Amino acid sequence: MSTSFTMIGGEGPNSYREHSKYQGALLEAAKQMINETISTKLDINFTSNLVNIADFGCSSGPNTFAAVQMIIDAVEHKYRQDIEFQVFFNDSPNNDFNTLFKTLPPARKYLATGVPGSFFGRVLPRSSFHVGICSYSLHFVSKIPKEIKDRDSPVWNKDIQCTGYSKEVAKLYFDQYKIDLGSFLSARAQELVPGGLMLLLGSCLPNGVKMSETVPGMMVDIIGSSLNEIAKQNTLS
Repeated sequence: MSTSFTMIGGEGPNSYREHSKYQGALLEAAKQMINETISTKLDINFTSNLVNIADFGCSSGPNTFAAVQMIIDAVEHKYRQDIEFQVFFNDSPNNDFNTLFKTLPPARKYLATGVPGSFFGRVLPRSSFHVGICSYSLHFVSKIPKEIKDRDSPVWNKDIQCTGYSKEVAKLYFDQYKIDLGSFLSARAQELVPGGLMLLLGSCLPNGVKMSETVPGMMVDIIGSSLNEIAKQNTLS
């Protein structure tokens, strides 16, 4: 059974919409690479003037609209013909699709469709989308390995910090991620049209660099230490 992880919806001060500028900046940094990839790699055999775009893990903030517009601009620049666009916005069924559709750009050049469902499995028909994107969503696993949550297990992950986990814990997560990534790619391979593109954006670490040595890792360590101290004071459990 997969576990559903969703961002905080709505438009309030704690929403993903208000706390996704970092992801938006990284998307903007990849714009030139996206344009070049579409220009040189996309090979659509037009049987109609319809191009389907899919965002897997769209959430409810403005970044998905920016990603879609980048793709549309690049496709129009490449083919320079009258094209009609349809966009599939995919995320977990618990995603805030209400906010997503309420905040769609008024002057958009596409028809919008919501596709609830885990992207670790099939969510679209075979050969149905021409360009897909998954931007800073594929670092999640579909579920936490059960051994890690079992307090009686020798690999129970009792720490929150990046520096606190054992090699055995890391291997369990790594094995789960390999399964999930394989499932994701297998599903997209069936849904992508011949000559289409699947764009994957995400943060990576060079070989030999530990997460605990990065700024995000250090932040997680600090938060983890703080939560452990609060738990020791019986403020939370």
